[in-house]
Amino acid sequence: MALPPAVPAAVPFDSMPPLTFGFAGPDDTAAVVDLVQSAYRGERSRRGWTFEADLLDGQRIDASMLGEVLATPDAMVLTARRNGLLLACCEIRPAADPLTAVFGMFAVDPDHQAGGIGSEVLIEAERIATTRLGSVRMELTVIDRRHELIAWYRRRGYRPTGETRPFPHGDERFGLPRYDDLQFVVLEKTLPPA
Repeated sequence: MALPPAVPAAVPFDSMPPLTFGFAGPDDTAAVVDLVQSAYRGERSRRGWTFEADLLDGQRIDASMLGEVLATPDAMVLTARRNGLLLACCEIRPAADPLTAVFGMFAVDPDHQAGGIGSEVLIEAERIATTRLGSVRMELTVIDRRHELIAWYRRRGYRPTGETRPFPHGDERFGLPRYDDLQFVVLEKTLPPA
């Protein structure tokens, strides 16, 4: 009787090759759009835990929207790769208040979530906000119904400010809401000095 094939042992997290950080440019547009879309919308997003597929249909971003971000002065799209494979990204840009940075467009490949990549990217984004933008605070918004994600940010030092902002209902570039009352909550963290 033949033995079943051996199941490979899981690779311990601390033995994985380190992430390589960089910044997206126009040549990265297709890969970044695909990553963000796959992390939030559609069936592939359900492999991870950060999806919005139960809240919104349609797209999360497209090439023209990303192009606007890349063309914005002082805005950066941080990328994280392992062995050349794009695994995560986020946007970092100055807020209207020059001491505050905005963190957004945060996406981790659904097949690589829950392994610490998101935390590493967030720490690097905070470092960039302080060293490149001179920020002392980081601000972000989360859809109010995303309780697990809000809790994740809270464990990393972000606190609700009490402010809410409207979801862009009617603008299909940001998706097609399944609920009429979606809104964003604003979270903020004081950053350690550079």
